[in-house]
Amino acid sequence: MHDYIYLASQSPRRRQLLAQIGVRHELLLPDPHEDTEALEAERRGELPLAYVLRVTKAKLAAARERLARRGLVFAPILTADTTVTLGRRLLGKPLDADDAAATLQHLSARTHRVITAVAVYDGRRSRAAVNTSHVRFAALSRAQIDAYVASGEPFGKAGAYAIQSRAACWIEHVAGSYSSIMGLPLYETAQLLRQARVRF
Repeated sequence: MHDYIYLASQSPRRRQLLAQIGVRHELLLPDPHEDTEALEAERRGELPLAYVLRVTKAKLAAARERLARRGLVFAPILTADTTVTLGRRLLGKPLDADDAAATLQHLSARTHRVITAVAVYDGRRSRAAVNTSHVRFAALSRAQIDAYVASGEPFGKAGAYAIQSRAACWIEHVAGSYSSIMGLPLYETAQLLRQARVRF
């Protein structure tokens, strides 16, 4: 049995969610020379589900190399990736304020999907799981969008929003996993960690 895992993610929300279910973890963050943004680059014609699984597995491969390179004591490694999609269109992390505003305008008065993949390496094999949830936004005014963008909250967030932020007051309906929309589906994560013999 393992008493802790390595979390290869810079997301404070994922740390919070692991702590919520009692999983001890240490961060396994990229070295300065690693091009983590390249791992998230979209490929032409790639479907959202395929994209999020590919990125999550690529993050896991990079984390495994990082662990070996640093000569750290082994523990299972967890990675995850979240994307927001309207149909086949990926709505990733906004590039700038205009991109964030345009993304939120696309989400206004519509239902979108939030797809989160999680992967765990236990020293012998890698396992992955995916959760798809649906979120419906109310109609947003330009003033609401501009104020939210000015707050800085959309940046670094897939779909240009965080469900645990002030954007929560726009959400009319959620079908699926709240924790997955935050960035880590806890039901699927717990299953993977039990299979990896992690004690929590």
